[in-house]
Amino acid sequence: MPQIIHVLNGPNLNRLGKREPSIYGRTTLEEIEAMCHAEAGAEAVLFRQTNWEGQLVDWIHEAIDTEASGIVINPAGLTFRSIPLLDALKMFSGPIIELHISNIHKRDPIYHHSLISPVATAVIAGLGARGYATAVRSMLDLLTEDPAR
Repeated sequence: MPQIIHVLNGPNLNRLGKREPSIYGRTTLEEIEAMCHAEAGAEAVLFRQTNWEGQLVDWIHEAIDTEASGIVINPAGLTFRSIPLLDALKMFSGPIIELHISNIHKRDPIYHHSLISPVATAVIAGLGARGYATAVRSMLDLLTEDPAR
């Protein structure tokens, strides 16, 4: 049975490549999406980005309802403020990888406390755009370790 991995991206990530390249690099979200598909090989990746909290919550509900295998999520600024996002992720029974392009722990203190981390299976931060391929590979490994998912 093929795995379906939802890669969900929050606010402002559509501006990658232009937004603060000293922090986020010059790789665009379209290039990151291509990396994710390449890393997944034959497995399905559903790659999405939104600037709206409610849309992210709806996509997590969709992942639950369609029995997605796993979620890789870069909630961006919602990481630090979104109780609705946290509550939605609590309902997902598969593995969740929280992802950040920058090392949030080396940034201003406002970025140090993730509301998402307590429900995440793993957290990847500070690997830049290549963190996405690492997250997809790691998700596939997690799913292989527990094929009941």
